[in-house]
Amino acid sequence: MERGVRVRFAPSPTGPLHIGGLRTALYNYLYAKKHNGTFILRIEDTDQARFVPEAEAYILESLRWCGILPDEGQSVGGEYGPYRQSERKSLYRKYADKLVETGFAYFAFDTADELEAMRNRLMEAKSSSMQYDAITRCTMRNSLTLSKQETQKLLDEGAPYVIRFKMPENETVEMNDLIRGSINVNTSTLDDKVLFKSDGMPTYHLANIVDDHLMEISHVIRGEEWLPSLPLHILLYRALGWVATMPAFAHLPLLLKPDGNGKLSKRDGDRLGFPVFPLRWPMDPEKEEIASGYRESGYFHDAVVNMLALLGWNPGTEQEIFSLDELIAAFTLERVGKSGSKFDPEKARWFNHYYLVNRSNDEIAALFHNALRVRGINVNHEKLLRITGLVKERVNFIGELWAQSNFFFEAPVEYDEKVVKKRWKEEVPELMVTLIEILQDLDPFTAETSEQAVKTWISEKALNMGLVMNAFRLCIVGAAHGPHLFDIIDVIGKQETIERIKRGIRRIKP
Repeated sequence: MERGVRVRFAPSPTGPLHIGGLRTALYNYLYAKKHNGTFILRIEDTDQARFVPEAEAYILESLRWCGILPDEGQSVGGEYGPYRQSERKSLYRKYADKLVETGFAYFAFDTADELEAMRNRLMEAKSSSMQYDAITRCTMRNSLTLSKQETQKLLDEGAPYVIRFKMPENETVEMNDLIRGSINVNTSTLDDKVLFKSDGMPTYHLANIVDDHLMEISHVIRGEEWLPSLPLHILLYRALGWVATMPAFAHLPLLLKPDGNGKLSKRDGDRLGFPVFPLRWPMDPEKEEIASGYRESGYFHDAVVNMLALLGWNPGTEQEIFSLDELIAAFTLERVGKSGSKFDPEKARWFNHYYLVNRSNDEIAALFHNALRVRGINVNHEKLLRITGLVKERVNFIGELWAQSNFFFEAPVEYDEKVVKKRWKEEVPELMVTLIEILQDLDPFTAETSEQAVKTWISEKALNMGLVMNAFRLCIVGAAHGPHLFDIIDVIGKQETIERIKRGIRRIKP
């Protein structure tokens, strides 16, 4: 019976989840859903030295925020659990022992000093290889160079050891990657990787192979940084006799810095002012150093998902805006590129602008209302809906709404000096007095009636339209920006409009 699609996202809880890791989770999720398969979350916490207690909860919350929800795995459960590798510790040892028994692995008792001495010898000999491999293992203290009796004695005495894979000599490993095609690597370039550590924990190389096999993973979709490990993983499947059920592999391209030179890092985000993590993360609590996150920076989760999907995958059309369901329908590994994808902060903001503008005024008004309450401003919902509709096209983030709409709530206390110098001419105060008289007599006072009255006056008196309207806006807004002026005065009302013009006449001095 053919296996259904089962994919896994298997992060290590050693710190915050990078958006490159989030993209890996997204691609696994899309592939699973496209093929009516299962998306599994597995926590690979074998690296106890770098383990960060808060990281697992951070990973789970990041996936929840983005709507990338596992069907099975950590926090969800399932029949293949447990899904945290530290809870599967007892499983791995028997497979490591099996590899030793069948001659595919060996015990290595080398101390740190002995390993350092080996590297120094290789450096002095100007060797092209500085690794523990088919050549150097013959000079080291391991079960290949020691007798069975010596090896057993060390084991009985509790001497520290690791279990290393015995890399075949001068063998070509033929591999296929669903993104990169056929790949051949000669084992003479590879080292004898540690499979089982002296602390009793497996390394990633052994644990992920065992878990993928036992969890019946059909496709391993992971980052390009794991491509050099693929030959070892293929050889491990062979050594364990699992070739028939070995998953297909796909290695995703790197996310690159905006200039394309190297992998995107936190430093790039700090330097250029954009997040590289989905959620904020306390980098150094003592110094109160916080790494910014997309959620806290005001990005919508669907904008982030849409943006990430297109960083490495091309739909083959001009379409850029995709809902999650549309991404599932369109996604294929065949259209994932081989080369790295440059991260574009401006494009990220563009996506968020799109998703903001296309949200309902009700939703945006509710979010904006929270920001206004912090400022001690209460405004009725209908008025806020109107304001939101007038200004949301002008912003990329909810947090920018105040700067584009503060004049709806507060009269200006300062006036843009550049605009004053350019627009407030000698005859303007007298014109503003007449403007007050025109507006005072309007009933009803609406955007339509005020615009018609003012423009009729300007036309009949052959006035300079720009002169009047720019001075009028300066009185109402305090600057030269903002939506349609007559919509603004409709919202703030007749009395407030007249008061602001009067205040402008008194306070603005060219």
